[in-house]
Amino acid sequence: MSDIHSESSIAFVRTEMLEAKDPPSSQIGVVKWVRENLFSSWLNSILTILSIVFIYVVLKALIPWVFGGVWDAGSLGECRSVLNAFGQGGHGHGAACWAVIEDRWLQLLFGFYPPAEYWRPITFVVLMFVALLPILYSDYVSSKLMIFTAIFPFLAVWLIWGGSFWVPIMTAFGFIVGYVAFQVVSRVSFGGLGVAAGVLASVLWWLVAQGMIDDALNRTIGAARYDEALATAQAELAAAPELIEQAEARRDAIADDISVAVEGRDEVLEQIALIRSGESQGDLDVLQDQLLAMQDQLSAMRDTFTIAVRAATSAGAAQSDARQSASALAALPDQEAELPELRAARDEALAALPNALRGIGTGEDLPEGTSDEDEDALSAYLSLEADIVNTELAVDTTYRRLALTGLEPVESRNIGGFLLAIIIGMAGIILSLPLGILLALGRQSDLFIINKSSVAFIEVMRGVPLIVWLVTASLLLNYFLPPGTSFDLTLRVIIMVTLFSSAYIAEVIRGGLAALPTGQYEGADSLGLNYWQSMRLIILPQALKISIPGIVSSFIGLFKDTTLVAFIGLLDPIGLSNAIRASSEWNGIYWELFIFIGACFWIFCFSMSRYSQWLERKLHTGHR
Repeated sequence: MSDIHSESSIAFVRTEMLEAKDPPSSQIGVVKWVRENLFSSWLNSILTILSIVFIYVVLKALIPWVFGGVWDAGSLGECRSVLNAFGQGGHGHGAACWAVIEDRWLQLLFGFYPPAEYWRPITFVVLMFVALLPILYSDYVSSKLMIFTAIFPFLAVWLIWGGSFWVPIMTAFGFIVGYVAFQVVSRVSFGGLGVAAGVLASVLWWLVAQGMIDDALNRTIGAARYDEALATAQAELAAAPELIEQAEARRDAIADDISVAVEGRDEVLEQIALIRSGESQGDLDVLQDQLLAMQDQLSAMRDTFTIAVRAATSAGAAQSDARQSASALAALPDQEAELPELRAARDEALAALPNALRGIGTGEDLPEGTSDEDEDALSAYLSLEADIVNTELAVDTTYRRLALTGLEPVESRNIGGFLLAIIIGMAGIILSLPLGILLALGRQSDLFIINKSSVAFIEVMRGVPLIVWLVTASLLLNYFLPPGTSFDLTLRVIIMVTLFSSAYIAEVIRGGLAALPTGQYEGADSLGLNYWQSMRLIILPQALKISIPGIVSSFIGLFKDTTLVAFIGLLDPIGLSNAIRASSEWNGIYWELFIFIGACFWIFCFSMSRYSQWLERKLHTGHR
């Protein structure tokens, strides 16, 4: 029986393997992907065909509009004239006028920052990325670079706003003072008192000691430079008229050359128009090539003219600065000699005032029954007080200018464009993350006051639109500050944006904390760790890893929300686009500016999104 089975089985045993065959073409490669993803059913096939038709119609109109645009023109009208010469004009304007970007791209990037100082914001952006390297790519960069990361915020403020080099150094030293105070007090008392002592020491340093040291340095260095500075200002004032005359003559000469070139260009445009209308004959291609060459020449001449205009403007500004400096320096000795007399007169006027009128400021209501003599005495006292304040301010300003050792100061109102968006966005991102972590921990705290305060802050900030908070920072915040307090608007906006973003970050991190199993908390307790040790070593690393997508999403939203500052008068890219469109040269242009602005924002936001995805894969956020 077994022999029969064995013999019958032999016929079914293959003695050699079949040769492998290629899979069907419908099951591999592009064909398989198209069949499974685009034409898997009759409905999917119809939608695919409709989508292809839609994309074709859009691209058919979009590609010529984008790539057939004009890059060399001085105004929107000139753009349209060139497009008409190439048969792309008409009501819809068949191509883009990218000349507005070529003409105003520096303004969109830097706002009204002084052109001679463009190297400073460029250096700021480059150093910002260097400072972020040890934070974003800690596995690939030496940890020693964290020293530069800690220094960068002070260096950044100095680069953008300028001033003497010792100001950021003294500001950074305030943190060292606070740390030393914290260490000293913590050794003899509990940690909470040490934190309070550190904060108090830093605040006292910044508000009292730093101002005194800065004033002493300004007066010492300024006094040593006084004679030389006065002679220099007088020499510059004497040479200024000749420099202005030379700069204006060069500007006018270039303007005349441009006028001649424009007339020649207009003649070519007229010839092209006649040929297109059939009223004349000629080689249209040759004229169009000639038109393009003339437009290139005009673009180069306009660039030269822009440089000449800046030179003439700088010469006029230099004359104004020299006149003001010479006047301020000449008046400085008299002002310093006048101050003791003003203070003595102020003290005599104060002594003559009735006690009921002392402490009353300008604009405040007088007590009932105040006599005319007392009212006149109060007016005299307040006038002397105002004179003293103005004179002291003038003396301090003059000494500060004399002692300037560093970068030329730049006012915040000159900062705009994407530079402003980067400053507000990056400051808000960097500051809101640690504050959001503290708020998330405070919301989960068992301490009643901390818990309720955190909840109230988060709900109030999230429940009010950001634009309302920005208006509050712009208009209403001054009502809660002491009279005469100068609080920079850009700084106010950064503070408000940081607080607003921190509320959202706190909720995102709270979600990450809630997602952790209770065993993680119990494990930390079993190791004998205190609250802060368990949070730093066990809980927060896991919660932040889970919260990465939400955190980055909040950061992207924050960076895009910087455009809202246009509503409070700051010239971000949107605000500058409105100013550009309001000019006579570019009135009526829309899409080109907004496409450029949108592309720049997309680059920043897409980069943050890609980094987030890379970080998720690196940390295995999904626990794969």
